[in-house]
Amino acid sequence: MTDTPDAQSFARLPLSEAMQANLSQLGYTRMTPIQAAALPLALQGHDLIAQAQTGSGKTATFALALLHRLDAARQQVQALVLCPTRELADQVTQELRRLARAADNIKVLTLTGGSPMKPQVESLAYGAHIVVGTPGRLLDHLDRGTLVLDALNTLVLDEADRMLDMGFVDDIAAVVKRAPKNRQTLLFSATYPEGIANLSRQFLREPREVKVATAQAAAQAQIRQIAYEVSETERLHAVALALAHFRPASTLAFCNTKQQCRDVVDVLNGQGLVALALHGDLEQRERDQVLIQFANGSCSVLVATDVAARGLDIAQLECVINVDISADVEQHVHRIGRTGRAGATGLALSLASLDEMGRVGRIEQLMGREFQWAPLDTLTPTAGGALQPAMDTLQILGGRKDKIRPGDILGALTGEAGFDAKDVGKINVTDFHSYVAVTRSLAREVVQRLSASKLKGRKVKVRRLADLVAGEGD
Repeated sequence: MTDTPDAQSFARLPLSEAMQANLSQLGYTRMTPIQAAALPLALQGHDLIAQAQTGSGKTATFALALLHRLDAARQQVQALVLCPTRELADQVTQELRRLARAADNIKVLTLTGGSPMKPQVESLAYGAHIVVGTPGRLLDHLDRGTLVLDALNTLVLDEADRMLDMGFVDDIAAVVKRAPKNRQTLLFSATYPEGIANLSRQFLREPREVKVATAQAAAQAQIRQIAYEVSETERLHAVALALAHFRPASTLAFCNTKQQCRDVVDVLNGQGLVALALHGDLEQRERDQVLIQFANGSCSVLVATDVAARGLDIAQLECVINVDISADVEQHVHRIGRTGRAGATGLALSLASLDEMGRVGRIEQLMGREFQWAPLDTLTPTAGGALQPAMDTLQILGGRKDKIRPGDILGALTGEAGFDAKDVGKINVTDFHSYVAVTRSLAREVVQRLSASKLKGRKVKVRRLADLVAGEGD
């Protein structure tokens, strides 16, 4: 008698032996709830509306579906993934490449704004099987004729609700209209506003709907939730009090407006913390630099709007603070679900005024439990002074276009410059700049020594990124 694979096992899916072997090698053994619900339908060729939040395994869901339909011998674009931001597009591309290792020479291209057009045009001329991109840049390529969708069989709209929030609806419509009618369309969204229903009516054919309960994730025991009643005049100071009391190494603070983000950052920086804002007014370069600093441990607090923070998958986030209570009850669940991931304990703090108690009630109803309240005066500073991040970020003038790789930077720091590898953190190399996290107390010394030594045989310009942002230096 043969063993029947259990319902959560990837082995029960009709995937090739090579793909099954690759999944095992990558550590994919059991499907997440969204994968178990959506993958069988997607592999059968159904159009799909799937409601799932970041970190739920949705990328692998649509990646396996589109790879299943791909003909590697056909050097044409057969799958197109639309994403709201460059960061998400990069994450999706990375995941697709990992999963595509089971097949021969699958070429995945990323086409996003904020990057030069010419290299993208040249890459497209060589041919690609899968294209991942942002709506505006994809439309640019379609208008130029550099991107052709005649062979497209799978279209994916990832983080569709966020693309609507960012005003991409017309661009999405223009891109989709260039795609063949006879295709499979997979739409993924964390929430299901009216705009998503309109999109699905326009672009999907008899879609199956899959919804993974978000409230269950939020009710997980590993997230400790505490709420504090505040007046409007107390709110900003309460954020600083909470940070001084709990001293989390990494905090994502959510605000309802861009101005509130700026105000919170001003207050926290004024008290000696290292806080950065993430909102829609930032240019792509500024946004990239903010995210690099938060991910590498150079910034203790990232203060963001919901729209700006969507699509970010931040590992080991200790604390989430709701500076304002969201008007969207599901959004609250997505916010606090950023902490307490992968079995780690998390802390979610909420500041609520009397005017926001109606929102609190709706959130409690959705989550099936009441907020745990504590008096504001229980937040007392813990010994240790202002909370400082462990690392500091240096910017090096030179990147991929200068043939600089992370190993070159690590080698320069631990070789001629004479630093210990334990004092070097994450290294990010972009086209024209490189960023390296170093132990905070050594940052200025690293700048001096690295500036005096050579990287790949030549002198390079090195500065603390915080000094550049503050307008110091030349």
